[in-house]
Amino acid sequence: MAIACASLAATVATTVAQAQMAPDVAEQLKALGRVINPPATAALYAARVIDKEPYAGVRVQRDMAYGSDPRHLLDVFVPEAAASETGSAPRPVLVFVHGGAFTRGDRRAPGSPFYDNLMLWAVRNGMVGVNITYRLAPKDLWPAGAQDVGLAVRWVHEHIAARGGNPAKVFLMGHSAGAAHVASYVADARFQQVPGAGLAGALMLSGLYQLSPELLGAESAVKLYFGDDPARFTERSAQGGLLRTPVPLWVGYAQLDPPAFEAQALGLKDALCAAGRCPAFAAFPGHSHMSEIYSVNTDDAQVSHAMLAFVRAH
Repeated sequence: MAIACASLAATVATTVAQAQMAPDVAEQLKALGRVINPPATAALYAARVIDKEPYAGVRVQRDMAYGSDPRHLLDVFVPEAAASETGSAPRPVLVFVHGGAFTRGDRRAPGSPFYDNLMLWAVRNGMVGVNITYRLAPKDLWPAGAQDVGLAVRWVHEHIAARGGNPAKVFLMGHSAGAAHVASYVADARFQQVPGAGLAGALMLSGLYQLSPELLGAESAVKLYFGDDPARFTERSAQGGLLRTPVPLWVGYAQLDPPAFEAQALGLKDALCAAGRCPAFAAFPGHSHMSEIYSVNTDDAQVSHAMLAFVRAH
């Protein structure tokens, strides 16, 4: 459905994805409620992930350094027959930034299918996948995450062509705290080491974009990373810069997200529309904060379909 904007010329592509998850999963997610529960959610989706290690037809390069910190590491997923070897056209690139409440998380947990599932989905849909880790609070505070995203994007521009990727078609995606880092990177040229951010598009799923006392009260980890000085909220909020960026934006959230994440997604969408820059926007009924990302590359394709539509449109 279309959502009216302040500018008559501006429209937002809004997807209210139809729930296609198995009834038993939907009921269990509903029973968990609007909470962030990675272990319980992973148990619902782990057996549904399509690809199991070793990944057939996919070449994985792990633990590649993109900066000087021990957490400046990334994994690259490419098809076995890379474009540089076959002479085929270079592929779009999906760079993923994981969540973890600004204080934890990794691009991969050995033995877990997450977050390899996003990279495998990218390869199966004609892309090269790049999965990164970044510095964490409380050791490293704002703007460390956005700075690290900038370093990773620069690495992709310098090295991805040799792996069959197209540096002119880089899509940056973040989930939760990762979406906040993506937003900060896109919003602020100080963190961009590639002209114009170096992106064909940015996808932000259940992120945080506008600091306020209410947000810090609802999500304590936000205070740890961004600080609690109201005088700095405007400078450290991504939303203002997102209203000005030329980078195409995709914003999504889950019906069972904690309320603060829903409010942030809707607030960003409304602000962008008021500025005449409505984003692609998706709401996922039945999904939770973790299921929306764990469902990628499973038999529940509603989230990944919305992502792919955005990539293919840009």
